[in-house]
Amino acid sequence: MPDLNLTLIQTDLVWEDIDANLAMLTAKIESIAAPTDLVVLPEMFSTGFSMNARRLAEPMAGRAVAWMRRMAAAGGATVTGSLMIQENGRYYNRLVWARPDGAIEHYDKKHLFRYAGEEQVFTAGTRAVTWTLKGWHIRPFICYDLRFPVWTRNLSQAYDLALFVANWPARRSAHWQALLRARAIENQAYVIGVNRVGTDGKGLAYDGCSAVIAPTGEVLLEEIINERMCTLSLDRGLLENYRKEFPVWMDADEQMVLGQQF
Repeated sequence: MPDLNLTLIQTDLVWEDIDANLAMLTAKIESIAAPTDLVVLPEMFSTGFSMNARRLAEPMAGRAVAWMRRMAAAGGATVTGSLMIQENGRYYNRLVWARPDGAIEHYDKKHLFRYAGEEQVFTAGTRAVTWTLKGWHIRPFICYDLRFPVWTRNLSQAYDLALFVANWPARRSAHWQALLRARAIENQAYVIGVNRVGTDGKGLAYDGCSAVIAPTGEVLLEEIINERMCTLSLDRGLLENYRKEFPVWMDADEQMVLGQQF
């Protein structure tokens, strides 16, 4: 099975300005020179982590999702990130997966960040999803989901890569870094975390720390503070050999996650 090339975009976001963020991200994506299969954007990449869903949320047929489709088609790579979506009278913090062929899939954030009142605005998702890209099984999560290991449990090697997009404040950066490594080690999977930098409209500072963690727990990439785009390749052989040599996954407590809906 081939290796997987992916591009992480750690960037500042313009507060509650969809047009400005899409223009900024267009320039970044169009500047990617290395071959890539997947482009990963932060949580709420079009607005920042705002609770102003009544004004900013768009339908799936809106401009931000249409933009993702265009970027995916033009670059020949899947584009993913979360944004505010309005659907059937409700609001969702939704991670959209836009394929180059125009197909769209999504995951709705399961764990809403009560500390910021997210659960008062948005509706929680109930379904874990797994997508396939170049033979890799990829499971998406959003920010606060990282704190809940039962929800992220990788039973029977259901996924090869856990993907976390976030707006994770700098004051809890140590938690972000530790939990990303823990999720990789306990699930014997690659873990990708893409966070933003800068300061948002509420005065919260973000220091990025976007990272790529190997199934062994080794940190393959970590970028602190600076805006950065990085394209790298995930080694399929490393994943398969490590699972074979150290088969912790075979002793997982399956009864602990029977409540998950797949």
